[in-house]
Amino acid sequence: MKARDATVRRRSAWRFGVPVVCAAAGLLLGATHGVSGGDEIRRSDAPRLVDLVRETQRSVDRLTAERDALAPQIENHHGGSPTAAAALAAITRRADALAPEAALTPLRGPGLVVTLNDAQRDAQGRFPRDASPDDLVVHQQDITAVLNALWSAGAEGIQMQDQRLIATSAPRCVGNTLLLNGRTYSPPYVITAIGDAAAMQRALAAAPLVTLYKQYAVRFGLGYTEETRDVELVGYTAPVRMRFAEPIGPLGY
Repeated sequence: MKARDATVRRRSAWRFGVPVVCAAAGLLLGATHGVSGGDEIRRSDAPRLVDLVRETQRSVDRLTAERDALAPQIENHHGGSPTAAAALAAITRRADALAPEAALTPLRGPGLVVTLNDAQRDAQGRFPRDASPDDLVVHQQDITAVLNALWSAGAEGIQMQDQRLIATSAPRCVGNTLLLNGRTYSPPYVITAIGDAAAMQRALAAAPLVTLYKQYAVRFGLGYTEETRDVELVGYTAPVRMRFAEPIGPLGY
């Protein structure tokens, strides 16, 4: 009799427990549907920023190749009349005269080379114990601080990695890489400037954010070097487009 009563109690527990579990599962499914809007919460095909950057870089490389292939056709076109040819020649002479000021031609002279690098592991393969991931990498603000200090010291021209910098150049950090004019670079980041090396070093020493970076370099092993020597900068080769520039006067002066 007792065994029978125990069996009845167990059946009663299951009879009430199963609906409760089903109701809870229904609530969870309803909440999940409401949050996801009917889509998967974790989609494996969701685009990532790094993938978008790589796709954009492939597009830039493809368009650059197309531009280079069309360049000879433009150079070989001399216009349909003597007047057009003369106008084209005048424009070409004017462009050639302005090219050095626009950083479109190579430049050689005495200068300064600044190199920034992510922290490296010690002999035991370890980083400092109290370092966070952000303490161990070069950030966009570090690069910008160095560039601003060099420009403020009167640098005649600056190159980063293998690209010449102009007024519209904007290095951007994407993860642990650098994006510059559609191309990505990994550290070390090499910044080469032509000008008064002593003045540029003084400007770097006086820049607060560069000083902060040097402190982190000592504390967490980030890389930072300055080297004075004769350098050569490449000319800027990408198309120059000013989207928001307007002439000041009737003649553009």
